[in-house]
Amino acid sequence: MSSSGSGIVSLRNVGKTFESGTVALNHFSLDVREGEFVSLLGPSGCGKSTVLRIIAGLSAPSAGAIEWPGDTASEGKIGFVFQEPTLMPWADVAANVRLPLRLAHADEVQSRAAVLQALEQVGLADFAHAFPRELSGGMKMRTSIARALATEPQLLLMDEPFAALDEITRFKLNNDLLTLWQALRRTVIFVTHSVFESVYLSQRIVLMTPRPGRVFAEIAIPAPYPRDERFRTSADYAGYCRQVAETLGKAMGGAP
Repeated sequence: MSSSGSGIVSLRNVGKTFESGTVALNHFSLDVREGEFVSLLGPSGCGKSTVLRIIAGLSAPSAGAIEWPGDTASEGKIGFVFQEPTLMPWADVAANVRLPLRLAHADEVQSRAAVLQALEQVGLADFAHAFPRELSGGMKMRTSIARALATEPQLLLMDEPFAALDEITRFKLNNDLLTLWQALRRTVIFVTHSVFESVYLSQRIVLMTPRPGRVFAEIAIPAPYPRDERFRTSADYAGYCRQVAETLGKAMGGAP
């Protein structure tokens, strides 16, 4: 898939200082193009999640600016998948997925169709009336992804969504996410602290310094899609992982 689309969001010298005095971000700049799959990679506490929250409008930057070349922000076409599924335990899967549509006062008939479509996209059409307690960890995260997709976002923000899952489930969801991304042609900004996951998923990896976070380097992963186990076990994959790991080590050490 090409990433040569027009810009969808740009961060210009963004800084974020919390009320406690903690400086989370300093001079953070990033350009993301339509249809691109970008990962933010860095150590815990480097401000990766803060970047997503600022893009989503959940947190205001203390300095710098966010630019939206299109109408993505004004149209509310942003979906957010958090680290935890954050599902309502008293509601079934369909009701959980419908939540953002209800909050937006969407048409009921259109909402039902959108929920069904989202569940089909993540492979949960047969579990629409199941409750969160009946779901595995992977299925709960699929529900969370479906909820983010229900509003048909142009930009999907994903904050370490698979970090708490076992390796087998994580690999499966990585594959499913790439299939979904290619089918829907949405833009994805994916936060992870896994070198291996970032290389497998991304067209481009943005490596961040320890707090206060800024962009240390960007590494393109030019391997073609679709990617599968052949790529995961290839010499090319190992080479990209080594390059990213070495660069991350420099970022952690503050080397230029």
